[in-house]
Amino acid sequence: MPGTKIKICGLRRTKDIEYANMLMPDYTGFILAEGFRRSITRKQAESFAARLDSGIKRAGVFVNQPEDVVAGYVDSGIIQYVQLHGDEDNNYISRLGKYIHREYSIIKAVKVRCAEDIRMAAGYNCDYLLLDAYSPQQAGGNGMVFDWTLVKNINKPFFLAGGISASNVKKAVELVKPYAVDASSSMETDGFKDFNKMKEFVDVIRKMEV
Repeated sequence: MPGTKIKICGLRRTKDIEYANMLMPDYTGFILAEGFRRSITRKQAESFAARLDSGIKRAGVFVNQPEDVVAGYVDSGIIQYVQLHGDEDNNYISRLGKYIHREYSIIKAVKVRCAEDIRMAAGYNCDYLLLDAYSPQQAGGNGMVFDWTLVKNINKPFFLAGGISASNVKKAVELVKPYAVDASSSMETDGFKDFNKMKEFVDVIRKMEV
């Protein structure tokens, strides 16, 4: 699908920011929920946002966190996109909007086990969906792939996540035709972002546009 956007999530070192600035994905993701392997602090997020090329959009990943905490990251300019990766519902999304005082977009993650999960996602009051593989152990970044044939009749732009790598992204894009693809664990070696894997991933997608 020409023009497929690229998101690389879970950046947590200054070196990761340098890699992103060299490769220029469309989006990056910072894990701003505590307790995850790729979690970063607010201070780190501020530093990374300042170092990241202004042409790269910044998403913050949150999991069932207070609305005022999430709003603080947006209003301070650290992020432009709020990625909700927990059990947040439309009531939460409505409340969140009352706290935020600048332009932002919401990405709502959906853990896909069956077609019904995708059908239910149509009711979320968000700007984008993010379709990820279901895992009982963690909210995301688990490297698992779900059944892409379940993706049908999506009513808004969506990010495709869950085990997306350079080896399967071409097939994923051709089959599912997502607005964007989102990769995290597949971009790592020994738990840290690997420039060569990131570059291969970006190159595969951009060659599809030629």
